[in-house]
Amino acid sequence: MSETGAAILDDLAARGLIHDSTDLKELRSRLAEGPITVYYGCDPTADSLHVGHLIGLLVMRRFQDAGHRPIVLAGGATGMIGDPGGRSEERNLLDDATLARNLEGIVPQLRQFLDFEDGATGARLVDNRSWTVSMTAIDFLRDVGKLVTVNQMLAKEAVRSRIEGEHGISYTEFSYMLLQANDFVQLAELEGCEMQVGGSDQWGNIALGVDLVRRRLGRQAHAVTWPLLTRADGTKYGKSASGEQMWLGAHRTSPYRLYQGWMQADDADVRRLLLQLTLLPVAEAEAVADEHEAAPERRIGQRRLAAELVTLIHGPDAAEAAAAASDVLFGGGSIAEASLATLETLAEEVPSTPVARQRVADGPSVVDLAAEVGLTSSKSEARKLAAQGGLSLNGVAVDESRTVGVDDLLHGRIAVLRKGKRHYHLVVAGG
Repeated sequence: MSETGAAILDDLAARGLIHDSTDLKELRSRLAEGPITVYYGCDPTADSLHVGHLIGLLVMRRFQDAGHRPIVLAGGATGMIGDPGGRSEERNLLDDATLARNLEGIVPQLRQFLDFEDGATGARLVDNRSWTVSMTAIDFLRDVGKLVTVNQMLAKEAVRSRIEGEHGISYTEFSYMLLQANDFVQLAELEGCEMQVGGSDQWGNIALGVDLVRRRLGRQAHAVTWPLLTRADGTKYGKSASGEQMWLGAHRTSPYRLYQGWMQADDADVRRLLLQLTLLPVAEAEAVADEHEAAPERRIGQRRLAAELVTLIHGPDAAEAAAAASDVLFGGGSIAEASLATLETLAEEVPSTPVARQRVADGPSVVDLAAEVGLTSSKSEARKLAAQGGLSLNGVAVDESRTVGVDDLLHGRIAVLRKGKRHYHLVVAGG
């Protein structure tokens, strides 16, 4: 592999994804020699990854696309302890059954980003329990603890802040960085891994691993961290405007809510998010950001960002339905022309009531139906709204004399009632 093999570093730099690193000149030289095996670790502390993992997954995808071999380390062992970084008190310890269940949920998400098929660049998923469980306390102290000074460990900001805090730090969490450093050694021996990547908050642990590989194996190791995913005001991305954690699993965060979470991105963050959280070429991401900045009220950047991410995580169909549902609710899109998939997406996100098809066939008034399903508190409120033009059926304002029939069921199934501009209720006809 020629110097083009090191082009991944130029790409990462152009996207603002290099924060800390070992010697970049040496790393560039190594990448120019040929493919490298690189790993990224994430503890399976829940049955889904969240948006905080996105940069890591995409960095691994970028390395794979550049001809290198990615390893994703699911920290079954370290997940039982928990990284003390960024926390004021100790995490709950997870048992084997919970960790196994969490891994089962995470693996399909990893496959959305990486190719795990056999081949030179095929990704590998490993669990650090496979080498940690069999290691005795004596082995750990002799092979790992002996090579790391307490001074090194106390120098880590995450440890120092916990020691100075109200709750202190247990020896269990204090040992986390040693376990993570040992992971690098094991992957270097077992998989020929030469590089670790991670968020900048992991730099202390990662640097310790690089040093341990050198001491234990006499090999050179490399590392790169990226800046944490934060908003323009310095707070971490990961939650929607309503304060909900944004997960990659649809059972925790629906594609629509994930789409909306990115639609709420601040204008000041759009360029960086397009560069770091999509697979768009740098030039294309910059062009989209330029177009957005020329007319931010059109939210071009947020729409592209949301579409790219939901497509990556849930597929193009889910992204299309989420975008269409968002347009119906907030962009003035036509309800009458909405696809069934769009209406089904809406049914999961706004209040919906199943009714018997015969009830609709009987031709109830829209006033009766609005009160019946709870869109309005009473028939009198519905009448008042209708008189003021504030009650609509399938996007069209109606008066109190309007009845609802089977012909009003979009796709033969759903009628959409709306109170005012933003309060929707879907009537879903059954058998």
